[in-house]
Amino acid sequence: MIWIPITVAAAALQVARNAAQRSIMGGAGPWGATLVRFLFGLPFATVFAAAGWLLTPGASAHPTPIFWLACFAGAGLQIAATAALLTAMHRSTFALGTAMQQSGLPFALVWGALFFGDHVGPVTWAGGLIASVGLAILTWPRGEVVMRKGAALAGLGSGAVFALSANCFRQASLAFEPAHPAVSAFVTVMVVQAIQTVGLTSYLAWRNPESLKAVIAAWRQSLGAGFCGAAASGLWFTAMALSPVGPVRAVGVVEMPIAAIAGRRLFKERLTPLQLLAGVVTAVGVVMAAVG
Repeated sequence: MIWIPITVAAAALQVARNAAQRSIMGGAGPWGATLVRFLFGLPFATVFAAAGWLLTPGASAHPTPIFWLACFAGAGLQIAATAALLTAMHRSTFALGTAMQQSGLPFALVWGALFFGDHVGPVTWAGGLIASVGLAILTWPRGEVVMRKGAALAGLGSGAVFALSANCFRQASLAFEPAHPAVSAFVTVMVVQAIQTVGLTSYLAWRNPESLKAVIAAWRQSLGAGFCGAAASGLWFTAMALSPVGPVRAVGVVEMPIAAIAGRRLFKERLTPLQLLAGVVTAVGVVMAAVG
């Protein structure tokens, strides 16, 4: 069950990364802010992977075609999902954008069962359903919460695509070095972020050089986002190498209350009593999914 505290740590780091990315989105746009986690995360990911490899005696590389295919597929899907998430945050609020991303929970269970042969018990499925209902209530627009056009579609879409990319990353980590999941996870992060950095930097240099300039100009905030992103991804990948993606994403919903606290402190955002109650319902579902 070591994957549970690993997942909680990953969720906390992810909230920090999202906050840093959101703060620079105004000048860089969604694609520029998406590049931040890859471009500035790659140096940290490389250091983490090298340290892990040196500290893991007996580790051996298995860069099979399945590994490369899973890395490239997951990398492209994650780029699209991150841009959708940042768009949802920009068009609603930080906390609600993060919560809508958690629609990845039921999608992770479904994708894992349909395409990747994951086997989870009925309690986990029930917990995923309860948590999904809680998240639906939490993200439903009301009163003082302004959700501009496309926010819900972007948020829910990001969850679905994040779930699919997470399953790809799990397959890549399992293929590279199944005997040492932690070092395999961090090497996978390094490879994936290298693919994403080259691809997205090339695209922005061609299509939107002003966005690329804004990313470079915000290098101080970007370094923090890069570090948190690389560390979070390494921990996510490690947890997913130790457990199917569905239960990991269920425990990862702990990101929601962390994001609510961050949204209130950093961006002066508030949740209604009904949304707080929905958070409790979601927490019950998370516990069921984790222990099921």
